[in-house]
Amino acid sequence: MTTRADVVRVARSYLLTRWHHMGRLPSVGLDCAGVPVCIARELGLVAPDFDTPAYTKAPDGHSMIEWADKYMGPRVTAERMKPGHMLVARIEVDPQHIGIIGDYLHGGLSLIHAASRSDGTGCVIETRLVFTPRLRFVAAYQFPGVDDG
Repeated sequence: MTTRADVVRVARSYLLTRWHHMGRLPSVGLDCAGVPVCIARELGLVAPDFDTPAYTKAPDGHSMIEWADKYMGPRVTAERMKPGHMLVARIEVDPQHIGIIGDYLHGGLSLIHAASRSDGTGCVIETRLVFTPRLRFVAAYQFPGVDDG
C-alpha cells in the first residue's frame, strides 16, 4: 500500500528539477502542477497519461481547484494537513499554486513545490510552510489511493 511517506519521498526526489511551464519530466523540467501529477504517475496511483487540462501561466481563479476537487482524494482542513497531502494555495488573488506537504527539518510542516521566478527561472524546492497575506491556504487533499493513516 502506498503511504503519505512515499508521496514525500518521491516529491523530494524531484528537488532541484528546473521549473518549466507545463513540465512533466522529473529531473528535466516541472511546474507546480507537474509535481503531484508526476508523483501520482510514479506511484501508480493514476494512468500513465493522467494530467491536468492545459493552462496558461496566468490563473483563471477556478480551473486548479476544480481539477483538484475532481481528481484528488478528499479535502483536508488546514488544521489536519499532514506530510504527503497536496496543498492548493493562493498567491495574491487566485488559487494558482500547488505543492506537497512535507515535514520540516526544524519542526512543523514544509512545502515541496516548483517555484518560478519573475525571470522565468526556478526549480523544485522545499521550504518551511508559513501562511502569509501573500500565500494563503485554499485547500489540501489526500492523494487518491494513499493510506492516510
